[in-house]
Amino acid sequence: MSAENLSQQDERIRAESLATKLMKKPELGAIGGVVLVTLFFLATADSAMFTLSGIMNFMTPAAQLGILGIAAAMLMIGGEFDLSIGSMVAFAGMVFGVFTVNLGLPLIFAIPLTMAFAALIGALNGAIVLRTGLPSFIVTLAGLFILRGASLVGLKLFTGGSTQLRGVRDAVEGDFLAPLFSGDAFTGLFGWLASIGVIDSFKSGAPKVPGIPVEILWFVVIALVATYILVRTPVGNWVFATGGDTNAAKNSGVPVRGVKISLFMLTACAASLVAIITVIDAGSTDARRGFMKEFEAIITAVIGGCLLTGGYGSAIGAFFGAIIFGMVTIGLTYTDFDQDWFQIFLGGMLLLAVVFNNVIRKRVTGER
Repeated sequence: MSAENLSQQDERIRAESLATKLMKKPELGAIGGVVLVTLFFLATADSAMFTLSGIMNFMTPAAQLGILGIAAAMLMIGGEFDLSIGSMVAFAGMVFGVFTVNLGLPLIFAIPLTMAFAALIGALNGAIVLRTGLPSFIVTLAGLFILRGASLVGLKLFTGGSTQLRGVRDAVEGDFLAPLFSGDAFTGLFGWLASIGVIDSFKSGAPKVPGIPVEILWFVVIALVATYILVRTPVGNWVFATGGDTNAAKNSGVPVRGVKISLFMLTACAASLVAIITVIDAGSTDARRGFMKEFEAIITAVIGGCLLTGGYGSAIGAFFGAIIFGMVTIGLTYTDFDQDWFQIFLGGMLLLAVVFNNVIRKRVTGER
């Protein structure tokens, strides 16, 4: 039998068209969404939105949400949800504030301890899900209320009755680790670019954009590392296998229990990172920090191509999904539209993303 006839009979060795390869990419919808949203704002928004300053304005909230969204995407690929991630931002912010302000710990101790505290709670979430067999949706929904309540109670306890803990900026001022989690990076480069006229500057000569906010760098690095892990390492294969078919993964020797618990720890640590960055920038922490971020993170992951059933998705898709969020959140301020349209957009994007991903998956897999 000729190779041509064999390829016609066995689809496993049949050459795929470029369109088919593209449709198999989970991030296709998110990339298309970025293009459409960009075209929309190019047509309706003030031109200032796409200056360097405007781009930094919408990339900053996108980065904070994206750090959460990438972790949520990896957990969803593994077949689970974490609805406590937003409350964890508030709780970790409180823990970090207590370590730095009340106990006076330097960042070299405060940051690892905060991360460890969050990771422990993430591991507990995972252990409860695996031990009881309850849906992670229910377990972490309970965690959402518990952590939010613990943040309120803890802040009142450590501040003498207030739900806000101040003094963080003063407590970490001068710490050698502070620039890694607060402020702008590459300030010298941006100052030089302003001096030679490459970027806009004030009359004093200072650049209008002093540098790249550090959360954007964290966002990019986390997206690259997560993508590498998912597509280039055995751990990534374990994550996809665990979310695709847990029983088959177990029978194949995949450490399903360890994978799931590690992913819950990852989402908790991502929330802690966002808490540390935002608390240092604001100089204080409060009980409402991270409010509703759990839903936005999951929506970001879905827009990025993750299926609610697990086993499918990408970190880079969540990266672009977060950029869409940032563009719309800030972009509406550059237009004449009422900013309350954002809520309508949020629901619409979620619905469209789910429908689009479902249609593409069925076309690729041949399901009916």
